[in-house]
Amino acid sequence: MSGILWLASYPKSGNTWFRAFVANLRRGDKGPVDINDLPIPLASNRRVFDDLAGVESTDLTAEEIARFRPRVYRRLAETSPETVFLKIHDAYTLLPHGEPLIPTEATAGAIYIVRNPLDVAISYADHCSRPLDWIIETMAPRDKVFSDDIPAAQLNQRLLSWSQHVLSWIDQRAFPVHLVRYEDMQERPLEIFTSAARFCGLPCDPDRVRRALDHSSFETLQKQEREFGFREKPEAAPSFFRQGKVGAWREVLSPSQIARIVDDHGAVMERFGYLPL
Repeated sequence: MSGILWLASYPKSGNTWFRAFVANLRRGDKGPVDINDLPIPLASNRRVFDDLAGVESTDLTAEEIARFRPRVYRRLAETSPETVFLKIHDAYTLLPHGEPLIPTEATAGAIYIVRNPLDVAISYADHCSRPLDWIIETMAPRDKVFSDDIPAAQLNQRLLSWSQHVLSWIDQRAFPVHLVRYEDMQERPLEIFTSAARFCGLPCDPDRVRRALDHSSFETLQKQEREFGFREKPEAAPSFFRQGKVGAWREVLSPSQIARIVDDHGAVMERFGYLPL
């Protein structure tokens, strides 16, 4: 493949776990990749933008940065001799002048990771050190479209609601998208990660995939974070790799919180197998 392969998801849906898997799969059998040196940058990383745009993003307005971003990604694709993997949390949207944020001609495809919004809410609240009700409101359909609490090292990211984010990537037709459910990553890792690796044009023989899974297991990532920290962790968050548990919402969310999320996102939840509860 040539061009950019986007690793896309709403925040706290398993993107960094998948990113670590890809890094370990590409590396082969050389031991776990350092989580603080993952060779797959964030599309919102200011340094990546500044280097490729030739201008400091801090000198630009949010509107100017948004207009520049498709050019930056085209430049990145043009100057790379192989597939470029980028992690992205932005929704797939059009800019005010009608150009897609994600340039089609620079894109090889995308992996989209979807996770039950009931579990996303818990993990996102912990990540942002915010009350659950605040996060549930943030995930709901709303006029406010830019993410909050983003680190200074990142550009603003247009998320939309959880449902809008999912559909923006899954239903667009500009380039192919391989859907991965977080729950299936947990329950059938060899099958799901092998299929995703094949889509990405990466090695997918069982032994190599198993090694990459071992080197990027949740336990391995947590151990690295405990020992060395993780530079992508928000300062106020107790940890980045929290639990990764499927169904934790049953023990944490109140009936009213569950009802609010289902009311906001029921149609999309049903489409991707999260309803009935």
